Amino acid sequence: MKSFAISSFIALSALSLSAHAAGDISAGKAATEKYNCASCHGKDYNTPIDPGYPKLAGQHRDYLEHALVAYQRGADGANGRGNAIMAAQAKPLSRQDITNIAAYLNSLPGSLVLRK
Repeated sequence: MKSFAISSFIALSALSLSAHAAGDISAGKAATEKYNCASCHGKDYNTPIDPGYPKLAGQHRDYLEHALVAYQRGADGANGRGNAIMAAQAKPLSRQDITNIAAYLNSLPGSLVLRK
């Protein structure tokens, strides 16, 4: 019985972690609207207003999460990124916001091409 309880706990913990890791697409959409991400990256996240801004639609989820956390850290932080606009945009995001935004942007059809 004790091993069943431990196994159940481990299984439930794994499910909880995978749900967190995947993110909530609808919450991510709401967060992108709240923080007005489309104002720079384009309403479809595929047509940024400046060619120097990245296309976000279809981008890898783990890359998006890493980038947003790096903007929060800033240029002086370990593995940080320095960009005044993105630092200000990323600062108020919670870890769950970042996970959800990454899940939403990843779910969108993108025009990114990988060369073979």
